[in-house]
Amino acid sequence: MKTYTIVKKPAVLDWSQIPTAQIDHCQWGYWADVSAQAQLCYDREAIYVRLSAREAHIRAVEQTQTGMPCEDSCLEFFFCPMADNNAYFNIEMNPNGVMYLGIGTDRYDLIRLLLPENGNLEAETNRTAEGWELTYRIRANLIRRFFPGFEMKPGAKIRGNFYKCGDKTEVPHYFAWNPVECEQPDFHLSRWFGDLYFA
Repeated sequence: MKTYTIVKKPAVLDWSQIPTAQIDHCQWGYWADVSAQAQLCYDREAIYVRLSAREAHIRAVEQTQTGMPCEDSCLEFFFCPMADNNAYFNIEMNPNGVMYLGIGTDRYDLIRLLLPENGNLEAETNRTAEGWELTYRIRANLIRRFFPGFEMKPGAKIRGNFYKCGDKTEVPHYFAWNPVECEQPDFHLSRWFGDLYFA
C-alpha cells in the first residue's frame, strides 16, 4: 500500500509547496491520455484538499446537486477517518462543482449526505490551461459528527484513496492512487486504501 504525508497548512497556503500524490494507476484496462494528482494539508479546523487533472476532453454535463458527477470528468477522494474502522466518506466532484458526498462501508450501504449551507465543503472548481482543478476543505467537526474519536495530530493515521474517472467521457477511464485489485470497476473497496499520516 502507498503512503502519503498530510503536512500542516502554512499561514499562506501555496499549493506548489504541498506534497503531491500521483493518481496514475490505470484500472480495468480503461486507459486515456489523462493524468491527475492530489494534495492534502491540515490545521486544527479542517483538512484542505486539492485535486487536479490534465484532461483535453472534459465532460461537464451534470448541473444538479443531486446528480452523478462520476459520469462526467470526475475527481474523487475516499477516506476512512478512523484507521480501525472501514466506514468511509466518498467525495466526488465534476468540473461544474456538482458533488456527491456519501458515507458507508461499501457501495451497497452508501448514504448520500446533503449538507446545509453552513456545513458545506466550500468547494471551488477552476479550468486550467491543460484541464481543471478543484479545492475544498473538510471541517473536523463534520467528520466528528460521524466519527467522534477522529483526531488530527502528528502521527495520527487515516486510510484513503484518490481517483480520476469519467464513466461517460469521450474515452471512459479509471485511475487510482493506490491500485484497486478487483475484476470490475469499483472504487468502493476500502481494503485497497493507502495510509495517510498527519505530520
